[in-house]
Amino acid sequence: MPGAQVHISRHPLILSKLTQLRLHDLPAKDFREGIKVIGSMLVYEASRGLPLIDVPNLQSPIAAFTGQAIPLRIGLSPILRAGTGFVDAALELFPDATVLHLGLFRDKVTLQAIEYYSKLPTEVTADLVFVLDPLIATGGTAIAALGMLTDWGLRQDQIKIVSVLGSRQGVRHVSEEFPDVEIFIGAIDDELTERGYISPGLGDAGDRLFNTHNK
Repeated sequence: MPGAQVHISRHPLILSKLTQLRLHDLPAKDFREGIKVIGSMLVYEASRGLPLIDVPNLQSPIAAFTGQAIPLRIGLSPILRAGTGFVDAALELFPDATVLHLGLFRDKVTLQAIEYYSKLPTEVTADLVFVLDPLIATGGTAIAALGMLTDWGLRQDQIKIVSVLGSRQGVRHVSEEFPDVEIFIGAIDDELTERGYISPGLGDAGDRLFNTHNK
């Protein structure tokens, strides 16, 4: 069973949109739009517990007031390439966020994550980072990304993963390796195929986003 740090959505809009994403014949345009919508709702949920500070001496059209602001530097870390499907939605919520691209792909034979790109500055530039990864299949890619971010200097509790769908095995693997990282996910499927695909899943998110899968 998922641990306390794993938050599985029960929101009707997310679950109904996820049903559409699973359809094998959904056009790439609609798949992209669905990923963006679910990503926006999940980032919204993952932001619920963020701290606030008072901002005094502001002026509305009617009177002075004290407002609130989030006092954190926010980072968005999409795992290339499928994670880019979340970026626009997350930037709409955090327009001043730093975007920290991580390039990882899964070897088709070993199913191990292989790093090929990192856009992490020399110094840590974020107090909280949202890792944007639509699928957690084996968990290897997410674990590799979390390793890169913690090596960079972040604590586990400064990282949140946002994902549309995961396998039970993969989510458990990530939680065991990084128990203090919160995971916000649309749904969890029970099965993982021998080739490392979530079942019933929704296929390869990168291929479906960019229309590069075999017809």
